[in-house]
Amino acid sequence: MSKVLVSDPIDQVGIDILSQVAQVDVKTNLTNEQLVQIIPEYDALMIRSGTRVTKEVIDAGTQLKIIGRAGVGVDNVDVPSATRRGILVVNSPEGNTVAAAEHAVAMMLSMSRYIPDANQSVKSGQWDRKSFTGVEVYKKTLGIVGLGKIGAHVATIARAMGMRLLAYDPFLSNERAEQLGCQLVELDFLFRESDYITLHLPKTAETLHLLNADAFAKMKPTARIINCARGGIIDEDALAEALKSGKIAGAALDVYETEPLGESNLRSLGKEIVLTPHLGASTEEAQVNVAIDVAEQIRDVLLGLPARSAVNIPGLRPDLLEKLRPYLQLAETLGNLVSQLAGGRVESLNIRLQGELATNESQPVVVAALKGLLSHALQERVNYVNASIEAKERGIRVVETRDATVRDYTGSLRLSAKGPLGDHSVTGALLGDGEIRVTNINDFPINVPPSRFMLFTLHRDMPGIIGKIGSMLGSYNVNIASMQVGRKIVRGDAVMVLSLDDPLPEGILAEITKMPGIRDAYTVTLSA
Repeated sequence: MSKVLVSDPIDQVGIDILSQVAQVDVKTNLTNEQLVQIIPEYDALMIRSGTRVTKEVIDAGTQLKIIGRAGVGVDNVDVPSATRRGILVVNSPEGNTVAAAEHAVAMMLSMSRYIPDANQSVKSGQWDRKSFTGVEVYKKTLGIVGLGKIGAHVATIARAMGMRLLAYDPFLSNERAEQLGCQLVELDFLFRESDYITLHLPKTAETLHLLNADAFAKMKPTARIINCARGGIIDEDALAEALKSGKIAGAALDVYETEPLGESNLRSLGKEIVLTPHLGASTEEAQVNVAIDVAEQIRDVLLGLPARSAVNIPGLRPDLLEKLRPYLQLAETLGNLVSQLAGGRVESLNIRLQGELATNESQPVVVAALKGLLSHALQERVNYVNASIEAKERGIRVVETRDATVRDYTGSLRLSAKGPLGDHSVTGALLGDGEIRVTNINDFPINVPPSRFMLFTLHRDMPGIIGKIGSMLGSYNVNIASMQVGRKIVRGDAVMVLSLDDPLPEGILAEITKMPGIRDAYTVTLSA
């Protein structure tokens, strides 16, 4: 009989599900050394946030088939080590969707009617009705920044309350937004027009301090902000100043740049702000949901069935995984690259497997390409299981073709995407040692390894352009690591690819596009 170790407290219903197919041992508060010592006898490990599943633990778990995290994040699991050992890692990405969405709506209503302060006032013996005259949400405009699962559920609730819905999500199709009753708009328009703004997006380099002093200056003085997503998306000092000065009317926060919230200007504010201690997923139902979700997945895997929410590559035999792994990284890198070239909100993706790659199982490669395509926006929310679903929900049409003809490389992959910045294509291949090479951009031949910061230009092939761009970057202290030009004919159009040691400072791209001979320019940031 299989054995499952539960090393963090979970709801009893999860243990009951596991007990259907396995012996379940609940042993909490284990040290890393204790976990390493006992893990060899278990087929599955179920955790929450308290247990750290290190490479040492994974290497010792010689019988492990699956690690289940009863929650969303898997930061406490060494996923690459688990993947290399063929161990599935699963989580519960939707277990707290309703809880988080309802908390955002509750925060909006509490802020609008001053419920926390009114409650405290009555409890202290007062009866001050005038001080707590609120506002209605009916017929008000709600701007939803990030229309994923939680944002979509908020939209459904808000629509039922009679609110007008605006949404900003650069990776969502207009068709999907319309299904949710939302008008898809640019961010500045949403800031200007919304009475309420609720955030439902990950914290990334692009979203850090997305709501700052400039953003608050664009908003109505009656605007109110809700953040139950991630701390750091709002510049908290700028928010405090905007509330004190009356630039906006209110805010309700459940997450903060530093948690627990320490000394902060937010604490000194009055009834215009509502603060809660990261309660988005803290409902009895959510805790039950994640326990059931993960326990069912562990049960299914132990019975030889697939898992539905694996965060690493699901269902691949170790020998096939070993064969395809370099191509999966190639596909993910090219997907990320073409997504940014096309402008993010991709309408369609064409995937062509070429050479010997066309003779292999294609689904993992297609999924890896979609993961890369969506990763710039969704970060850790997209994985090898949900990439296809996320793409479908965003209205992205996926077409797969094969061409077994061997050209310059024994196997290569071509991705072409249509987005706000037009049609773009990238082709890549692997060198003999597995190193990735980008071999073609928009049908211009090149041969460059991908790097974290890259600049692409389309320009006339004429003397002086390369030097001018290099001089401009040098004047801004941007160091060029490598440069390559691809062209089809002399003095025709050409593509230049620059690998940079530093991100391009704001405003330079616009200056580059104004140069004589430059037809277009794009920056790309790939994962470190």
